[in-house]
Amino acid sequence: MNNSTGCQQFKSIGRLLVVLVALVFFGMTYLTFPATAAANNDKTSSDRSSSLVSLVPSTKPTSIFNPAKVYLGITPTGWSNSDDATIDLDPPIRFEQIMSEMALSGFKGSQTSPKFPQDIDVLKRELKLRKLTISEPWVGTEFTLGKNDESLAEFNKQLQFMKQIGGSKSIVVAELGGAVHQKPVAPLPNRPKFTDKQWEDLAAGLNKLGSIAKEQGMQISYHPHIGTGVENLADIDRLMSTTNPKYVNLLLDTGHLYYGGVDPLEVTKKYSDRIKHVHLKNIRQPVLDESIKNGWDFLYSIKQGIFTVPGDKEGAINFQPILNELAKAKYEGWLMVEAEQDPNKTNPLNNAIIARSYLHDVTGL
Repeated sequence: MNNSTGCQQFKSIGRLLVVLVALVFFGMTYLTFPATAAANNDKTSSDRSSSLVSLVPSTKPTSIFNPAKVYLGITPTGWSNSDDATIDLDPPIRFEQIMSEMALSGFKGSQTSPKFPQDIDVLKRELKLRKLTISEPWVGTEFTLGKNDESLAEFNKQLQFMKQIGGSKSIVVAELGGAVHQKPVAPLPNRPKFTDKQWEDLAAGLNKLGSIAKEQGMQISYHPHIGTGVENLADIDRLMSTTNPKYVNLLLDTGHLYYGGVDPLEVTKKYSDRIKHVHLKNIRQPVLDESIKNGWDFLYSIKQGIFTVPGDKEGAINFQPILNELAKAKYEGWLMVEAEQDPNKTNPLNNAIIARSYLHDVTGL
């Protein structure tokens, strides 16, 4: 072999190595993010852009719900808390990670979050990238304080937001007049107790919101919440009896009910015809006991781990009979996993996978 031939072969090998390095770099850069990776086969480009990898088994057992009318979502509160910025990592978890891990764990919807893009077009783009949608906004009313105009303005703002987003007709509403869940006091003994006049004002306000929503092809679901004036079974009974079932539905939040001493299964059976939205939240019984015994406030209880996801062996709530009851009532709408937790103490993605796998096993969805 002469020097000229050897030099040419060396250059050829060098070029080949450069190409191989480039291909490896391309693969590492573009193919290692399963939450947004698309299958490169004979699908259309539209199909490829929406094919997401999931960590949840893809087997399809028979579903107890109609898969075309019941959707699984998860809230951002498992990653960070909008009511307490200290319930987050340092540096804070970015919204891109939250959305991607939701999609990666197999969920299709999310609540809104202050971390999410405020520009509607950017938000829709980021959601579409991960095959997600917004399941619901949160509307805190203050009808019991006489703030009717302010409550209506916030409701209309969120209604228009949901119409722009599309994909869901649910609007979650809770009365926050006198609420203590964000204050440094024990929520159960310090929650507000409404007067008869306040109950009348609340019912009238909710009926009005529900009527507006119905005219716009939307619906409201009322959220009984710890530390508010609608917390226990007597409160729920009164609210349901004084509001128009055509306009006002009930949100079943298993964790808040259990926290407030209410059996979620009993509420499910009693109001299955009015439950139009569901938050699946689990409770760690030892933490709840300590919270009540020591008078912990709501946010401190969250930091101590009072909530967890369905499927967590540390949880106290048996979700299977609740889900079966909903299925028997032919429930349609969102089943939202919601578990406010401190990401410094537990892994949000792992929790999401636990919940999604559990729901797959017990519902077939």
